[in-house]
Amino acid sequence: MGRDPFMTFTEHLEELRWCLIKSLAAVVSAFLLCFQFSDRIVAFMIAPLMGTLQPGQGLIGTGVAEAFFFEMKVALVAGAFVASPVIFYQLWRFIAPGLQDREKRLVIPFVLFTSLFFLGGAYFCYRAVLPVAFLYFIDQYRSLAVSPEIRIGEYFTFFSRMILAFGVTFELPLFTFFLVRLGLWNYRSMWRTFRYAIIAIFIVAAILTPGPDIASQILLAIPLTLLYLLSIGVAYLWRKT
Repeated sequence: MGRDPFMTFTEHLEELRWCLIKSLAAVVSAFLLCFQFSDRIVAFMIAPLMGTLQPGQGLIGTGVAEAFFFEMKVALVAGAFVASPVIFYQLWRFIAPGLQDREKRLVIPFVLFTSLFFLGGAYFCYRAVLPVAFLYFIDQYRSLAVSPEIRIGEYFTFFSRMILAFGVTFELPLFTFFLVRLGLWNYRSMWRTFRYAIIAIFIVAAILTPGPDIASQILLAIPLTLLYLLSIGVAYLWRKT
């Protein structure tokens, strides 16, 4: 409040630095809190995989300190989700100087809905995508008559990248709404570039999903394509007249 909207490049860098520091502080604080409940969070995290394994099967560790660092990484990712409203608020603070006064009043809806969409995308991945993905991948082991022995470190990489990818991609309709209301985007240009968007979606899916397997890329690319189509509808309904 009261900041000069015409900031110099150095002032923008200083503002970015403070936004990053505050976001990092929020993540660290949430991490310390989540680490106290790391056992429960880990149980929640591995539940989709455990539902596809046979009795007696489970995750394995191959390093002396692997379990400790696994819990730390799990708490860090959980902390990032807990701190996401603060992160989105700091993002808004960084872009706010370039907005008009009436647009700055959208700060509460922006923080609220970006947080809800981010968490909703991660939950959708957890409940709808991961069980299907794990069932497919574990069946591949069974078709080869091989007993799966999955390291906790590899599981963390797959799980965290998938839920973060879905959390980010579920923001697309919401960001489309704000860009349309700011006059920076419109449904016509989105529809004209649909073919190129499909190519970009599969490239993004290949980057965000762990490993070279096609199945996980498709599991992300299909919802992302549907979200892009939904975003076109959002852009049309909320277009400026």
